[in-house]
Formats: sequence, structure tokens, C-alpha cells
Amino acid sequence: MLENETEVALRRLSSLKDEEIDLAGAALTLAARGSPGAPIDHYHAHLAEVVLAVANASAEAGDSLIARRAALSRVLHETYEYAGDQKSYDDLQNANLMRVIDRRKGLPIALGILHIHCGRALGWDVCGLDFPGHFLIRLSDGTSRMILDPFNGGEEINADGLRWLLKATQGPDAELRPAHYAPATNRGILIRLQNNRKVRLIKTENLAGALAVVEEMLLFAPRDATLWHDAGLLNRHIGNLRAALVAFGHCRDLADNRVEWERFDQLIAEICGRLN
Repeated sequence: MLENETEVALRRLSSLKDEEIDLAGAALTLAARGSPGAPIDHYHAHLAEVVLAVANASAEAGDSLIARRAALSRVLHETYEYAGDQKSYDDLQNANLMRVIDRRKGLPIALGILHIHCGRALGWDVCGLDFPGHFLIRLSDGTSRMILDPFNGGEEINADGLRWLLKATQGPDAELRPAHYAPATNRGILIRLQNNRKVRLIKTENLAGALAVVEEMLLFAPRDATLWHDAGLLNRHIGNLRAALVAFGHCRDLADNRVEWERFDQLIAEICGRLN
């Protein structure tokens, strides 16, 4: 896909209802932004191939939750050898679905998108969870649920395992809350995927690269105030003051309380003072 084609495709997502978003397709479009002109049909064909393999494995094993989990794990992690990248976790390729497919390894959220895509293609009730620090998926059948870790072979995680994982990523005082079991939206998953890239670029002081990632997210989530705030801060840091002014103006427009209005008024006034 050419860069202008990916931009049009991402802007189109902004007008879709969340449930209408093709999660894996959108993730491939984002990945294609980094490789203008690269053919993307090969990756869609691979996804279709994996879905068919999961369908066949599920048909052999039965239609229980246990059988569905086993089919996902067997196909993705055994047949196609997808795995969490333990050795180079912070590699930017781990959040790029095209590179994840090429390398067969990635971050929890990239691998989770593959699981979700396969399950939804087969009509299963599967979603990502807004679990902090480590993306998880939930598989349901209306009466029972399983929480799976796509980074570690799609293994099931019980309450004790979730508690351990939460404390490992958020600190010893962290405790499980209902919000940790809340399903993530498709846009939220795409934003979380891209935030992995943004954070890693900021760590390496590539602020222009991080800003480009934020601007990509704004193409499909233009009413996300947090993204506009990120854009404002990054533009201010690299000296793009007029762009920062526009970004903080969007933040103020999207704010819904006086405290936020006053905060953004101060930021806007500060930048205006530097421009005059």
C-alpha cells in the first residue's frame, strides 16, 4: 500500500462504529505505513490460511471452550510457531503486525490480535482485556470464560496467575479490580498497539518518530483527547509551537470540566507567549 492509501484507510476507520473495525486488517494498515509500497495481500492471505487451520483444528477437537483454546494454541503456537519475543521485547518490529507475521514473534498485543482475528472469523466470543502491562484475551461461550495469555502459548490464566502478573507489572501493592476484566474496544487495542511504538521511540529520544506515531493514531481516533495531549507535548518539545498550539486547542475543545479548560488555557497562553 502507498502512504496516501494507508492514510485514507485509517481516516475511514474514524467514521466506523467500533464493532465494524476489522482489527487485524487495521493493524496491517498501520504496519504498512512503515513500508510504503510493500504488498499487503500476502499478509491477508496468511491470516485467512491461519483461520482455516484453526477452523479445521476446532472441528476435530469439538466446540467446547477448552477445545477452542486448544485449537488456537495448537495452530498459532505449534503449527505456525508464533511466540512472545522474550529476547528482544523492545524491538519495534514486535508491534508491527507485518513484521510479527514475518518473524513469528511479537508483543502480547500483536499476538493477541491474531488470536482475536481467528476467533471472531469463526464466530467465537473473544475479546481483548484492558489488563495493565500485559495484554490478555478472553474467550467466552455464554456461560463460561477463559482468560488466555497470547504471549505464552495461549495458556489459560486463573485468578492467582492474574494477581501475580498484575503485581509483576504494576508493583506489589496492586490488586485486581473489575476494570481489569473489562473488554477492550477495537480502537483501544489499536491505540495500545501503537503506544508500544511511541513509548519505545521516546525512550530512544526519537521524538519526531514518536510524534509520527501519535499522528497516525489521530487519523483513526481524532476525538481522543489523550492523543492530542501527546501531540501537543511532543510538538512543544521539538519546537513545533504552532502545531502544539493547535493540538492543545483540540484538547480544550474535548475537555468537559473547568479544571481541564483552565489547564489547557495555561498551556495555550504559555505557547502564545513564546510565539510573540
